[in-house]
Amino acid sequence: MAKTAKIYFMAEKNNKPFRDFGDFLRTVFPFKVQKISVNAGFTCPNRDGTKGWGGCTYCNNQTFSPQSAVNGKSVGRQLEEGIRFFSHKYPRMKYIAYFQAYTNTYDRPENLLSKYHEALNYPNVAGLIIATRPDCMPDELLGELQKIGKKHFILVEYGIESTNNDTLKFINRGHTYEDAVETIQRTHERGIFCGAHLILGLPGETREMILAHADKISSLPLTSLKLHQLQLIKHTRMVEQLKETPELFHRYEPDEYINLCIDFLKRLNPDFYIERFVSQSPAELLAVPGWGLKNYEFTAKLLAKAERVAVRQGQDAGRK
Repeated sequence: MAKTAKIYFMAEKNNKPFRDFGDFLRTVFPFKVQKISVNAGFTCPNRDGTKGWGGCTYCNNQTFSPQSAVNGKSVGRQLEEGIRFFSHKYPRMKYIAYFQAYTNTYDRPENLLSKYHEALNYPNVAGLIIATRPDCMPDELLGELQKIGKKHFILVEYGIESTNNDTLKFINRGHTYEDAVETIQRTHERGIFCGAHLILGLPGETREMILAHADKISSLPLTSLKLHQLQLIKHTRMVEQLKETPELFHRYEPDEYINLCIDFLKRLNPDFYIERFVSQSPAELLAVPGWGLKNYEFTAKLLAKAERVAVRQGQDAGRK
Protein backbone atom coordinates (compact mmCIF):
# COMPACT_ATOMS: atom_id res chain seq x y z
CA MET A 1 0.00 0.00 0.00
CA ALA A 2 2.82 2.42 0.83
CA LYS A 3 4.42 1.74 -2.54
CA THR A 4 1.21 2.59 -4.36
CA ALA A 5 0.79 5.78 -2.36
CA LYS A 6 4.30 6.85 -3.35
CA ILE A 7 3.53 6.25 -7.02
CA TYR A 8 0.37 8.32 -6.83
CA PHE A 9 2.31 11.12 -5.14
CA MET A 10 4.79 11.11 -8.03
CA ALA A 11 1.96 11.31 -10.56
CA GLU A 12 0.38 14.25 -8.72
CA LYS A 13 3.71 16.03 -8.45
CA ASN A 14 4.12 15.83 -12.23
CA ASN A 15 0.50 16.80 -12.77
CA LYS A 16 -0.23 13.65 -14.77
CA PRO A 17 -2.57 10.77 -13.98
CA PHE A 18 0.05 8.22 -15.01
CA ARG A 19 3.76 7.51 -14.69
CA ASP A 20 5.44 9.09 -17.67
CA PHE A 21 8.37 7.43 -19.45
CA GLY A 22 10.25 10.71 -19.33
CA ASP A 23 10.16 10.50 -15.53
CA PHE A 24 11.78 7.06 -15.74
CA LEU A 25 14.59 8.38 -17.93
CA ARG A 26 15.19 11.18 -15.45
CA THR A 27 15.72 8.59 -12.72
CA VAL A 28 18.34 6.85 -14.88
CA PHE A 29 20.23 9.76 -16.48
CA PRO A 30 21.51 12.99 -14.91
CA PHE A 31 21.24 14.66 -18.34
CA LYS A 32 18.70 15.07 -21.13
CA VAL A 33 18.49 12.14 -23.56
CA GLN A 34 16.88 11.68 -26.97
CA LYS A 35 16.18 8.46 -28.88
CA ILE A 36 17.66 8.12 -32.37
CA SER A 37 15.94 5.48 -34.52
CA VAL A 38 18.22 2.97 -36.21
CA ASN A 39 17.36 0.49 -38.95
CA ALA A 40 20.01 -2.22 -38.77
CA GLY A 41 18.73 -4.19 -41.76
CA PHE A 42 17.09 -7.10 -39.94
CA THR A 43 13.98 -9.05 -40.96
CA CYS A 44 11.45 -11.15 -39.01
CA PRO A 45 10.83 -14.92 -38.69
CA ASN A 46 7.27 -14.48 -40.00
CA ARG A 47 8.65 -12.78 -43.12
CA ASP A 48 11.48 -15.07 -44.19
CA GLY A 49 9.64 -18.39 -43.93
CA THR A 50 11.04 -19.53 -40.58
CA LYS A 51 7.60 -19.13 -39.02
CA GLY A 52 5.63 -17.75 -41.94
CA TRP A 53 5.58 -15.32 -44.83
CA GLY A 54 4.45 -11.75 -45.31
CA GLY A 55 4.95 -10.51 -41.76
CA CYS A 56 2.23 -9.21 -39.46
CA THR A 57 -0.89 -8.36 -41.42
CA TYR A 58 -0.81 -4.71 -40.25
CA CYS A 59 2.89 -4.13 -40.92
CA ASN A 60 4.45 -1.71 -43.34
CA ASN A 61 7.71 -0.53 -41.79
CA GLN A 62 7.64 2.73 -43.74
CA THR A 63 5.25 3.91 -41.02
CA PHE A 64 8.08 4.27 -38.51
CA SER A 65 11.39 3.95 -40.37
CA PRO A 66 13.15 7.27 -40.98
CA GLN A 67 14.39 7.87 -44.51
CA SER A 68 18.03 7.67 -43.44
CA ALA A 69 17.47 4.06 -42.40
CA VAL A 70 15.71 3.04 -45.59
CA ASN A 71 18.74 3.92 -47.69
CA GLY A 72 20.93 1.19 -46.21
CA LYS A 73 23.19 3.47 -44.18
CA SER A 74 25.40 2.10 -41.43
CA VAL A 75 24.43 2.32 -37.78
CA GLY A 76 27.07 4.99 -37.24
CA ARG A 77 25.92 7.06 -40.20
CA GLN A 78 22.29 6.97 -39.03
CA LEU A 79 23.35 8.07 -35.55
CA GLU A 80 25.50 10.83 -37.01
CA GLU A 81 22.60 12.25 -39.00
CA GLY A 82 20.12 11.92 -36.16
CA ILE A 83 22.42 13.54 -33.63
CA ARG A 84 23.27 16.36 -36.02
CA PHE A 85 19.56 17.21 -36.20
CA PHE A 86 19.21 17.62 -32.42
CA SER A 87 22.67 18.82 -31.38
CA HIS A 88 22.26 22.37 -32.72
CA LYS A 89 19.43 23.05 -30.30
CA TYR A 90 20.65 20.85 -27.43
CA PRO A 91 24.47 20.73 -27.55
CA ARG A 92 24.77 18.90 -24.20
CA MET A 93 22.20 16.24 -24.95
CA LYS A 94 23.08 12.53 -24.92
CA TYR A 95 21.39 9.88 -27.04
CA ILE A 96 19.86 6.41 -26.93
CA ALA A 97 20.24 4.29 -30.05
CA TYR A 98 16.80 2.85 -30.73
CA PHE A 99 16.98 -0.32 -32.84
CA GLN A 100 13.42 -0.08 -34.09
CA ALA A 101 12.58 -1.56 -37.50
CA TYR A 102 11.59 -5.22 -37.70
CA THR A 103 13.12 -7.77 -35.26
CA ASN A 104 16.37 -6.46 -33.81
CA THR A 105 17.50 -9.68 -32.13
CA TYR A 106 16.92 -11.88 -35.17
CA ASP A 107 20.39 -12.64 -36.50
CA ARG A 108 23.56 -14.41 -35.44
CA PRO A 109 24.73 -13.12 -32.05
CA GLU A 110 28.05 -11.90 -33.46
CA ASN A 111 26.27 -9.78 -36.07
CA LEU A 112 23.86 -8.37 -33.52
CA LEU A 113 26.57 -7.54 -31.01
CA SER A 114 28.67 -5.87 -33.67
CA LYS A 115 25.84 -3.45 -34.44
CA TYR A 116 24.99 -2.86 -30.78
CA HIS A 117 28.61 -2.04 -29.96
CA GLU A 118 28.93 0.18 -33.03
CA ALA A 119 26.10 2.23 -31.57
CA LEU A 120 27.46 2.25 -28.02
CA ASN A 121 30.90 3.34 -29.24
CA TYR A 122 29.48 6.34 -31.07
CA PRO A 123 30.15 9.64 -29.23
CA ASN A 124 27.44 10.74 -26.80
CA VAL A 125 25.41 7.53 -27.11
CA ALA A 126 24.37 6.63 -23.56
CA GLY A 127 22.52 3.37 -24.13
CA LEU A 128 20.31 1.14 -26.26
CA ILE A 129 16.64 0.35 -26.70
CA ILE A 130 16.13 -2.82 -28.72
CA ALA A 131 12.71 -3.60 -30.22
CA THR A 132 12.06 -7.26 -30.87
CA ARG A 133 9.65 -10.18 -30.68
CA PRO A 134 9.26 -12.46 -27.64
CA ASP A 135 10.13 -15.54 -29.71
CA CYS A 136 13.50 -14.12 -30.81
CA MET A 137 15.49 -13.88 -27.58
CA PRO A 138 17.80 -16.87 -27.05
CA ASP A 139 19.49 -17.27 -23.67
CA GLU A 140 22.91 -16.80 -25.28
CA LEU A 141 21.98 -13.33 -26.45
CA LEU A 142 20.33 -12.47 -23.14
CA GLY A 143 23.61 -13.28 -21.45
CA GLU A 144 25.46 -10.88 -23.72
CA LEU A 145 22.87 -8.17 -23.14
CA GLN A 146 23.24 -8.70 -19.42
CA LYS A 147 26.96 -7.97 -19.77
CA ILE A 148 26.22 -4.81 -21.74
CA GLY A 149 23.71 -3.75 -19.10
CA LYS A 150 26.39 -3.71 -16.41
CA LYS A 151 28.06 -0.76 -18.15
CA HIS A 152 25.33 0.83 -20.26
CA PHE A 153 21.63 1.56 -20.11
CA ILE A 154 19.66 -1.07 -22.00
CA LEU A 155 15.94 -1.69 -22.40
CA VAL A 156 14.45 -4.48 -24.50
CA GLU A 157 11.04 -3.63 -25.95
CA TYR A 158 8.89 -6.67 -26.73
CA GLY A 159 6.03 -6.55 -29.20
CA ILE A 160 3.22 -8.34 -27.37
CA GLU A 161 0.51 -6.61 -29.46
CA SER A 162 -2.31 -8.63 -27.87
CA THR A 163 -2.78 -11.05 -24.98
CA ASN A 164 -5.34 -13.00 -27.03
CA ASN A 165 -3.87 -15.91 -28.97
CA ASP A 166 -6.71 -15.98 -31.51
CA THR A 167 -5.91 -12.37 -32.37
CA LEU A 168 -2.20 -13.11 -32.62
CA LYS A 169 -2.93 -15.93 -35.06
CA PHE A 170 -5.27 -13.75 -37.14
CA ILE A 171 -2.64 -11.03 -37.54
CA ASN A 172 0.09 -13.59 -38.36
CA ARG A 173 2.36 -12.76 -35.42
CA GLY A 174 3.78 -16.27 -35.26
CA HIS A 175 4.04 -16.37 -31.46
CA THR A 176 1.69 -16.73 -28.49
CA TYR A 177 1.06 -14.58 -25.45
CA GLU A 178 2.64 -17.32 -23.36
CA ASP A 179 5.86 -16.81 -25.36
CA ALA A 180 5.80 -13.16 -24.30
CA VAL A 181 5.26 -13.99 -20.63
CA GLU A 182 8.13 -16.48 -20.58
CA THR A 183 10.60 -14.23 -22.39
CA ILE A 184 9.82 -11.14 -20.32
CA GLN A 185 10.37 -13.19 -17.16
CA ARG A 186 13.73 -14.45 -18.46
CA THR A 187 14.79 -10.94 -19.41
CA HIS A 188 13.80 -9.51 -16.03
CA GLU A 189 15.73 -12.26 -14.24
CA ARG A 190 18.85 -11.04 -16.06
CA GLY A 191 18.39 -7.57 -14.60
CA ILE A 192 17.48 -5.99 -17.94
CA PHE A 193 14.75 -3.35 -18.21
CA CYS A 194 11.73 -4.64 -20.17
CA GLY A 195 9.26 -2.67 -22.23
CA ALA A 196 6.12 -3.90 -23.97
CA HIS A 197 4.07 -2.77 -26.94
CA LEU A 198 0.32 -3.28 -27.42
CA ILE A 199 -2.02 -2.30 -30.25
CA LEU A 200 -5.49 -1.35 -29.06
CA GLY A 201 -8.37 -2.12 -31.41
CA LEU A 202 -7.08 -5.13 -33.30
CA PRO A 203 -9.73 -6.97 -35.34
CA GLY A 204 -12.15 -9.11 -33.39
CA GLU A 205 -11.30 -7.60 -30.01
CA THR A 206 -14.17 -6.08 -28.04
CA ARG A 207 -13.73 -3.21 -25.61
CA GLU A 208 -13.72 -5.60 -22.65
CA MET A 209 -11.16 -7.84 -24.33
CA ILE A 210 -8.90 -4.81 -24.80
CA LEU A 211 -9.27 -3.75 -21.17
CA ALA A 212 -8.45 -7.32 -20.13
CA HIS A 213 -5.00 -6.80 -21.68
CA ALA A 214 -4.30 -4.35 -18.86
CA ASP A 215 -5.24 -6.95 -16.26
CA LYS A 216 -3.05 -9.63 -17.83
CA ILE A 217 0.12 -7.61 -18.45
CA SER A 218 -0.07 -5.99 -15.01
CA SER A 219 1.41 -9.13 -13.46
CA LEU A 220 4.49 -8.97 -15.70
CA PRO A 221 7.82 -7.44 -14.55
CA LEU A 222 7.68 -4.57 -17.02
CA THR A 223 9.31 -1.17 -16.74
CA SER A 224 7.54 0.57 -19.61
CA LEU A 225 4.57 0.27 -21.91
CA LYS A 226 3.74 1.67 -25.34
CA LEU A 227 0.16 1.73 -26.58
CA HIS A 228 -1.22 2.83 -29.88
CA GLN A 229 -4.44 2.65 -31.81
CA LEU A 230 -4.84 0.33 -34.78
CA GLN A 231 -4.01 2.11 -38.03
CA LEU A 232 -4.81 0.61 -41.41
CA ILE A 233 -1.84 1.03 -43.73
CA LYS A 234 -1.85 0.79 -47.51
CA HIS A 235 -0.39 -2.31 -49.16
CA THR A 236 -0.83 -4.51 -46.08
CA ARG A 237 -2.67 -7.78 -45.68
CA MET A 238 -4.89 -6.18 -43.03
CA VAL A 239 -6.50 -3.91 -45.61
CA GLU A 240 -7.58 -7.08 -47.43
CA GLN A 241 -8.79 -8.57 -44.14
CA LEU A 242 -10.97 -5.47 -43.67
CA LYS A 243 -12.58 -6.08 -47.06
CA GLU A 244 -13.10 -9.78 -46.31
CA THR A 245 -14.37 -9.50 -42.73
CA PRO A 246 -15.42 -5.89 -42.04
CA GLU A 247 -17.52 -7.03 -39.06
CA LEU A 248 -14.29 -7.73 -37.13
CA PHE A 249 -13.11 -4.12 -37.34
CA HIS A 250 -14.16 -1.20 -35.17
CA ARG A 251 -12.85 2.26 -35.97
CA TYR A 252 -12.27 4.23 -32.78
CA GLU A 253 -12.83 7.95 -33.03
CA PRO A 254 -10.59 10.15 -30.82
CA ASP A 255 -13.04 10.71 -27.95
CA GLU A 256 -13.98 7.04 -27.83
CA TYR A 257 -10.33 6.01 -27.87
CA ILE A 258 -9.57 8.50 -25.08
CA ASN A 259 -12.27 6.88 -22.94
CA LEU A 260 -10.78 3.48 -23.74
CA CYS A 261 -7.28 4.63 -22.69
CA ILE A 262 -8.62 6.10 -19.45
CA ASP A 263 -10.34 2.86 -18.49
CA PHE A 264 -7.19 0.97 -19.51
CA LEU A 265 -5.13 3.22 -17.22
CA LYS A 266 -7.42 2.53 -14.28
CA ARG A 267 -6.77 -1.21 -14.55
CA LEU A 268 -3.04 -0.98 -15.30
CA ASN A 269 -0.24 -1.76 -12.84
CA PRO A 270 0.64 1.62 -11.27
CA ASP A 271 4.37 0.76 -11.36
CA PHE A 272 4.57 0.85 -15.17
CA TYR A 273 5.88 3.90 -17.00
CA ILE A 274 3.83 4.78 -20.08
CA GLU A 275 5.68 6.04 -23.13
CA ARG A 276 2.75 6.78 -25.42
CA PHE A 277 -0.94 6.19 -26.13
CA VAL A 278 -1.05 6.87 -29.88
CA SER A 279 1.05 6.79 -33.01
CA GLN A 280 0.40 8.79 -36.16
CA SER A 281 1.59 7.28 -39.44
CA PRO A 282 2.19 9.57 -42.44
CA ALA A 283 -1.14 10.45 -44.09
CA GLU A 284 0.03 9.21 -47.48
CA LEU A 285 0.47 5.69 -46.05
CA LEU A 286 -2.96 5.42 -44.45
CA ALA A 287 -5.64 3.34 -46.17
CA VAL A 288 -8.23 4.83 -43.82
CA PRO A 289 -7.88 8.52 -42.92
CA GLY A 290 -6.34 9.36 -39.58
CA TRP A 291 -7.68 11.64 -36.87
CA GLY A 292 -5.89 14.80 -37.92
CA LEU A 293 -4.38 15.14 -34.44
CA LYS A 294 -0.71 15.39 -33.53
CA ASN A 295 0.40 13.03 -30.76
CA TYR A 296 0.79 15.90 -28.28
CA GLU A 297 -2.67 17.20 -29.17
CA PHE A 298 -4.21 13.80 -28.47
CA THR A 299 -2.31 13.50 -25.18
CA ALA A 300 -3.47 16.96 -24.12
CA LYS A 301 -7.09 15.91 -24.75
CA LEU A 302 -6.57 12.70 -22.79
CA LEU A 303 -5.01 14.57 -19.85
CA ALA A 304 -7.85 17.07 -19.79
CA LYS A 305 -10.44 14.28 -19.72
CA ALA A 306 -8.52 12.38 -17.03
CA GLU A 307 -8.42 15.48 -14.86
CA ARG A 308 -12.17 16.05 -15.27
CA VAL A 309 -13.00 12.50 -14.15
CA ALA A 310 -10.21 12.32 -11.53
CA VAL A 311 -8.56 9.19 -12.91
CA ARG A 312 -5.27 7.74 -11.66
CA GLN A 313 -3.21 4.92 -13.11
CA GLY A 314 -3.89 1.66 -11.26
CA GLN A 315 -6.83 2.84 -9.21
CA ASP A 316 -8.81 -0.26 -10.18
CA ALA A 317 -5.83 -2.61 -10.64
CA GLY A 318 -6.41 -6.06 -9.21
CA ARG A 319 -10.17 -5.66 -8.85
CA LYS A 320 -11.06 -7.78 -11.87
